[in-house]
Order: sequence, then structure tokens, then C-alpha cells
Amino acid sequence: MGQPLRIGIVGVGAISGAYLTTIERLEALRLVAVADLDAARAAAVAAAYGARALTVAELVTDPGVDVVLNLTVPAAHAEIALAAIAAGKDVYGEKPLAATMDEARAILDAAREAGVRVGCAPDTVLGTGVQTARKAVDDGLIGTPVAATATMVTPGHERWHPNPDFYYQPGGGPLLDMGPYYVTALVTLLGPVESVVGAASHSRATRTIGSGPRAGERVPVDVETHVTGVLRHESGVLSTLVMSFDTVASRASRIEVHGQKGSLVVPDPNGFDGAVELHLLDGDWQTLPASAGYRDGARGFGLADLAATPPATTARANGALAYHVLDVMTSLLTAAEKGTAVAVASTCERPAAVASLQHIEG
Repeated sequence: MGQPLRIGIVGVGAISGAYLTTIERLEALRLVAVADLDAARAAAVAAAYGARALTVAELVTDPGVDVVLNLTVPAAHAEIALAAIAAGKDVYGEKPLAATMDEARAILDAAREAGVRVGCAPDTVLGTGVQTARKAVDDGLIGTPVAATATMVTPGHERWHPNPDFYYQPGGGPLLDMGPYYVTALVTLLGPVESVVGAASHSRATRTIGSGPRAGERVPVDVETHVTGVLRHESGVLSTLVMSFDTVASRASRIEVHGQKGSLVVPDPNGFDGAVELHLLDGDWQTLPASAGYRDGARGFGLADLAATPPATTARANGALAYHVLDVMTSLLTAAEKGTAVAVASTCERPAAVASLQHIEG
């Protein structure tokens, strides 16, 4: 095994805890530096994990950092990524790749010119849940895929998140916040998307924070909070997508994939594992044993996959995939606004499968 990938984290808010746990656990990764707008919070994390607390400018130029892990809010994704790329660093970011398509394109263009790599969450699709489902599709268990559904409904993150403002600002909303998990899973299972149609709405002008020191405070809603659409994959498969912060609950499967010979229930793409269920034409529901994907996956496994990927090879949780997923989602919002079908301008390679059960040392 080579030297561990040296990670510098920008942004140590709520999501950072999952990454910090993974980095500490995996031999392929080593945390060396952290930065945050809240210097005291950065100092506390640095002390707890044996890293250095730096300013953002110091971290992105530090020669001891191999990859900048960008865990800032979506509106800051491009600024931090471009600064790191300008310093010659590989970048791995939380989803979405950027708040706008122009910013996302700037990131990929800058990385190509600088000869550095861009990775992006979600890496949940590398776990045993989605990868076992993908293997079932690739092995022909359901025959030729015809359609899929993806459903994520919740009454809103303000009920539990102490600072939910960014979920209701441009770059947020249910589609750009949770959609990356579902659209990335659909592209992993069924390939890239060529066009979309859709509709969207929002039910309230403000949201009330339900927990933490700001409980009771209202935040404005500047995005659509219920989005539904149909994605036409290049393969011809039609995927129906529902993403909502306006609804209470659902009994619908998170993802289903339907083929001419059978149907699959795919587990929550916001997690790494879960049961994959198969129903054949003349059979009944059965649970498939885990047969592919990274075992014991957790946020940060995309970084470990990047560390294990030779420089000339594209890592699975890569920037081109994240760009296409963002293109699909922003095209869907455009289609909803215009009331017409919209062609998705980009495409991507279907990411390489984790075709057998694998374990990352740690």
C-alpha cells in the first residue's frame, strides 16, 4: 500500500462528522488540516483529530495537502474548488458539484487545464445496496429495463437542522439537496439522461426552525420545494422522480427499477447498504444477497476510491458524473418553469461498477 491521501477539509459543519469518522478509520486517508469560517470550531476539530487548524487560503495552498475536501454550503462550492484547483490540488466536494451549471463547468475546465482531479459526492452508490441492484440489472435478472421510479418526500429539514437556511436558498431545495443521491443512483443503474419534463411548486413563503438556539425563527423560501419529473435515459428507459419538502410521508419504495422479466426494489440511495428485492414475472418477492459494492461503506469512501484509482483512470465518484447529474436536475427545473421538455446538454460515462463485494482496509 502507498502513502495515504492527505486530506484538508474546508467546512466542518454538520456533515463533516461522518467524513471525519471515515477518514480516521481508513488507512488510505489521513486528515492533516481543517479550515472553517468559525475559527474556534476548526480549532476544536483539529485538536480532536490531530490535524492543523488553518485559514482557507492557507489550507488550499498548503504543500502537505493532497486533496481539498470541500464541505461548504452549495453557494461556496465553486469558490473553494476553484481556489484549490488554482493551487494545484485535487478536489472532492459535497453534492451538488456547484450551485449553477456555469460554476460547475468552470470547475471542470479549470481542473482539466491544471491536470488535477475532481471528485464529488454522493458516494453512497458505491455501497452494497445500489451496487447489488446494478449487478442484478447488468446480469439481466429483470430483462431489458423499461422504467424506474424514485421518491423522496419529507416535511422539510428545518424540523431537525438548527441552521436550515441554505436548504431554501438557490442551490438548495429538495431536488438539488436530495436529488443527487437519487439521480446518481439512476445514472449508475441505467446510464445517462438525454431529456426531461417536469413540474414544480412551493407551498410556503417561510419555514420555521424546529430545533437548536434559533428554534422558532423563520427563514425565507426562495426555491421550489416540490418537484416531479420524468427523465428519459439515453437507453430509452423512463424514470419518474418525485422530490419534496412539502409532504409528510410515503410508502413508496425509494427506487424501483422495472424490466420486461422482473422488478427490483432498490434501497435508500442516501445510505450505503440495505436490502435489494427482486420480483420475477412468474415468481414472488425475494431478497437478493449482497453481491457487489464496498462493504461497511460510509461517507468518504469516494475519497478512498479516488486514492485507489490510478491517475490515468477515472474514479467512480467523479466530476463528470456530478456535472451530468447537476445538468439533469437544473434542466428539470427549467422544464418545470417553461412547461416543456428540455434536452440535457451533457452526458457522461456510466461509472465503473464495484462488481464484487470489496472491503477497504481500515
